[in-house]
Amino acid sequence: MKKSIILASVILACSSVFGAGDAELLNQAKKAGLKPIPQSKLEILKLVDNPKNPITDAKVELGKKLYFDPRLSKSGIISCNTCHNLAMGGVDGVGAAVGHKWTPNPAHLNSPTVYNSVLNKAQFWDGRDPHLEAQAQGPVQAGPEMAAPKSLVEQRVTSMPGYVEQFKKAYGDDKKITFELITDTIAIFERTLITPSRFDEFMHGKTDALSAEEKTGLKVFIDKGCVSCHNDIGLGGTMMPFDASKYDLNVGGFTGTKEGMVKTPTLRNIEETSPYFHNGNVWSLAQAVKLMGDIQLGMKLTDKETSQIVTFLKSLTGKKPEISYPQLPVITEKTPKPDMN
Repeated sequence: MKKSIILASVILACSSVFGAGDAELLNQAKKAGLKPIPQSKLEILKLVDNPKNPITDAKVELGKKLYFDPRLSKSGIISCNTCHNLAMGGVDGVGAAVGHKWTPNPAHLNSPTVYNSVLNKAQFWDGRDPHLEAQAQGPVQAGPEMAAPKSLVEQRVTSMPGYVEQFKKAYGDDKKITFELITDTIAIFERTLITPSRFDEFMHGKTDALSAEEKTGLKVFIDKGCVSCHNDIGLGGTMMPFDASKYDLNVGGFTGTKEGMVKTPTLRNIEETSPYFHNGNVWSLAQAVKLMGDIQLGMKLTDKETSQIVTFLKSLTGKKPEISYPQLPVITEKTPKPDMN
């Protein structure tokens, strides 16, 4: 009996120490500026909604169809999902985005993930706009991407009765279908692409959501200063100084803004979004971590530290929304034909 009491006391003491360690790590993470995705759907909606164009089911469904529709491109074969493939972590899996007439991005820019992009405070690698709606307009018109003028996009969409009816359902009978409304609706769908992970569960107090190894990696991630750039809910998405002249990271000639600033990519789902950096020149997550230690933090991370951080980063892989491939409206004789030139 006495041995049982002693054993129980030891177990209780160990449990208390473990719990205290978890609480300390959780507190450290919060102090470092890390924040979780909210747990309730209502709180998530508050986080991602656009007051100027509130999210509704009808708008989301319409935005999804437009997102997957290649007829918004000049050639009729490139959709938003081509470069931001929702089945592949929201990216295309190549170093430089490839667009109209198989043209690689002239600055060798990599396609960032669309998942959780609403959490970014800056859109585009040069951060030229904070709004997801503005980002949605860019690739559709850009020559090396979808290459479609505004007028062509409007003509294609308004020529299909199925789309006209769905816009009426989403916005009412009197709303004119413009290029801006079309891309705003795509952005509404993109705003819903939030992926809560086990890391978020940990940050909400479920300490067993992460393994002991992942917790160790989180502590190393914080202690080494990775949180100085990768923080808040998005674990990235802000503009930071970045010296792209090192290690051939300036492939393509993009060196950031005139102040040398580059958008910090989100670390959410990072294991699914290789290759890494703005020019997609690094394929190994471990190598990317080591390079960041050297370039951004001025330190040489050991193989062990790198492995620990990578182990934590994989806990950021989140649960994706269930998305069924949509059936798109039928074209008519008035629909402008595909143009490969």
